[in-house]
Amino acid sequence: MIEWMQKHNKYLVITIWVATIAFIGAGFVGWGRYKFGIKSNAIAQVGDVGITQSKYDFEYQNLYRELSRIYKGQFDQAKAKKMGLDKEVYHRLVAQAYLLNLADRYGIVVSDEELAHAIMSIRGFQNNGNFDPKIYDAFLENRGLKKPTFEAIFRDDLRVEKLMKLLNLPSVAYEREVLASALSLSDSIRYTVIRPQDVNVTVTDKELHDYWETHKENYKTPKRYRLSVYWVDTSDINVSENDLKDYYERNSFNYVDAQGKTLPFEKVRAQVERDYRIKKGKKKALLEYIAFKKGKRTGETMLVAEGEKFPASLWKEIVQAETGKPLKPRPVGSRYAVIKVLGVQEPTLKPFEAAKDAVRADVLRAKRAQVLQKRAKTLLASKNPLDSEASDLRLSKPTMLPGLKPAQSLQFVQRLFTSNQKEGIISLKGSVVVYRIVKQNLPQGKTAKVDKTIGAVADRLKEREFRGNLLEALSREYPVKSFVKGF
Repeated sequence: MIEWMQKHNKYLVITIWVATIAFIGAGFVGWGRYKFGIKSNAIAQVGDVGITQSKYDFEYQNLYRELSRIYKGQFDQAKAKKMGLDKEVYHRLVAQAYLLNLADRYGIVVSDEELAHAIMSIRGFQNNGNFDPKIYDAFLENRGLKKPTFEAIFRDDLRVEKLMKLLNLPSVAYEREVLASALSLSDSIRYTVIRPQDVNVTVTDKELHDYWETHKENYKTPKRYRLSVYWVDTSDINVSENDLKDYYERNSFNYVDAQGKTLPFEKVRAQVERDYRIKKGKKKALLEYIAFKKGKRTGETMLVAEGEKFPASLWKEIVQAETGKPLKPRPVGSRYAVIKVLGVQEPTLKPFEAAKDAVRADVLRAKRAQVLQKRAKTLLASKNPLDSEASDLRLSKPTMLPGLKPAQSLQFVQRLFTSNQKEGIISLKGSVVVYRIVKQNLPQGKTAKVDKTIGAVADRLKEREFRGNLLEALSREYPVKSFVKGF
């Protein structure tokens, strides 16, 4: 997923804003361009552009929520960490900061009138096609944003969008014709798929122990936090049907389906009630926080691995919290949590027996990959006929190949057409494909037909290549100073 985001990333947050506000639902926001050393909450400085912790939190939550929607709620901090979502967000913000430096150099500005027009054009802030200030204010309140903060963020996004429009270089006729020819090229192949389950590998305890001795730094316990958590319930807050419907009308941008369409009240009533109780329970939670801070309340003591049990936005606060000093109440599900860090257990090396299962999985995976490659090379060298046949494979036409999953089929065809080998081996996330091209069909005449779709694809490819080269050049000109570890 991170690879997909990197390939499709335009390094512009404007598209994310439109999607976010127009019924996706964003996280917490707050960033801007600051001179080095002026803002204490900066996590990095790129040239004259500062990247703040609040901006990072917003972008992280934005992508986290979107991935959670894509995975239909089956997405958590463990998956985010495995994907490297934190580093992806950081690099996105650095790339955007490069462009903001360039916009500063060339005096790219967005007037108050342009900003107002852009905000009023966002569908999520409209009611029956007209901008509704009440919805706008409710959005800001819901996200915990001050209006100047939001508008400063949005203005910078518009500046980057304006900069890229000025630098836009559409494809020329020759480039479109070359792409059309490439997309019209077709291959007929024979192939054999060798899957992990097709090979048997075993491993001894000695092999496991030897591997663990060499790689023991990879097998550590998670970092754990000893916390005192005082929960503030909101279930005793009285609500009426009219209250819920009114809240739903003012916050409808939070209740959408995968296509961004507003869900009817009846379908999201339970979620609306939870959100309403959380909103109304804030004052009570703050009073309980004060009591907890003064020692008049006792919290539940727990030992929690970093990233577990609490939302990502709250973990950002926990890891930076001062030991013994309670954090202000934050919503967790249908309750508020007031959290005090009592201590931290740093990661330690797992003893062999505790790490044995994870070591076994890694060793078996590595040995299986070696056997698959060896078998594939033997099969390719033998010149024996391969099992399956596929014809008319094209980059422009998705083809499902028997023996491969849809994603593997797509990846195989892409790699086939970027290879200059008539036969070879292509590895696909565990499986290995041995192939031979038996026939190749070239487009006849000058080129294949260049239609609007080909032109649009050529424009996007050229834009992406240009943007990549531009960012590479800017990275050499504007130094990055990171103030946090891990990036």
